[in-house]
Amino acid sequence: MSATIRTITDIVEKLAPLSYAYEWDNVGLQLGCKEDTANKILTTLEITDAVLDEAVEKDVDMIITHHPLIFTPLKNITKDDIKGEIIYKIIQNNIAVYAAHTNMDIAPGGLNDYVAQQLDIQDTEVLDMKEKILYYKLVVFVPSGYEKKVAEAISIAGAGHIGNYSHCTFRTEGIGTFKPLKGTNPFIGKQEQLEEVEEVRLETIVPKEKLEEVIRALTDSHPYEEVAYDVYSLVNEGPPRGIGRFGKLSQPKTLKDLAEYIKYRMDIEHIVVAGNLKTVVEEVAVINGSGSDLIQAALHKGCQCVITGDVKYHDAQDAISQAINVVDVGHYHSEKIFAHFMAQYLKKEADKKGLKIDIIESSININPFQII
Repeated sequence: MSATIRTITDIVEKLAPLSYAYEWDNVGLQLGCKEDTANKILTTLEITDAVLDEAVEKDVDMIITHHPLIFTPLKNITKDDIKGEIIYKIIQNNIAVYAAHTNMDIAPGGLNDYVAQQLDIQDTEVLDMKEKILYYKLVVFVPSGYEKKVAEAISIAGAGHIGNYSHCTFRTEGIGTFKPLKGTNPFIGKQEQLEEVEEVRLETIVPKEKLEEVIRALTDSHPYEEVAYDVYSLVNEGPPRGIGRFGKLSQPKTLKDLAEYIKYRMDIEHIVVAGNLKTVVEEVAVINGSGSDLIQAALHKGCQCVITGDVKYHDAQDAISQAINVVDVGHYHSEKIFAHFMAQYLKKEADKKGLKIDIIESSININPFQII
């Protein structure tokens, strides 16, 4: 079965909803039409002229990038500058562009967690909390015999997830009453006649960002013409969401050994280290991209080392003075695995849905820096 752009965006947003992103970010579909077909997809850290040439050569229908192509508002689009020229070329070749940036960093199971997993950091927690998940209680009344169909539909849409458990619902039986008035087309009963029907009260929990989608699935799957349901705001909160992860190395390492391990696991030839190379490190934090502003947060969490990119001279000096080590792998190297991570995730989800799509990881090295 072929896929549309909408199908692919739904798959990405299942892992990293757009609501996860910071307000200053620009994520989601940036160019293209959701109803177009997406038979071939290219994943990349960033769209450069060389990456776009690769996409055109490989005849892809969609590019999924980590760094947004369009980040700040555009006053004009002309061929006189590189951004305008790239946009022109994308449109001419009918390629859709989708950005998954801070929403993918923040997402549980997203890029931050993937990097922590690659470095064998265990028992991870969110380093800098953006927000906690807000939940609603959804209660719906379903005619007896249809509760399984409705429960399945809303669970697939995102309801009933508690920790590592899905399809969490509670059901009680009772009698529902209603009188169909003139102009109605009742599923059960007749106009102007009071009906008593065996119904099931089905209740579950729904995260805020999934509520609209779940209610849509509820009304689509429910047999009644008018669906009776209640939504209650809950006091209990879910796990925190935010940037960065911190946890323990599977085995303590000296800072020097940790640096060598990072080079090996992340396929980096050279990295920059600030600190005493003989220091034994166990508690570490990892932040994709530019994470030097979270060094203090890592220090307060008891971390002995921060692994990130784009660390400035004074940030490194401040870290050393407070006895926390810093490993600067560079912005590019801290996020280059996005292409592989996203490609693997899409392949897994496409296989589940029986989608026939070709997913390609960009082979272009877009690191602007060279060490000589």
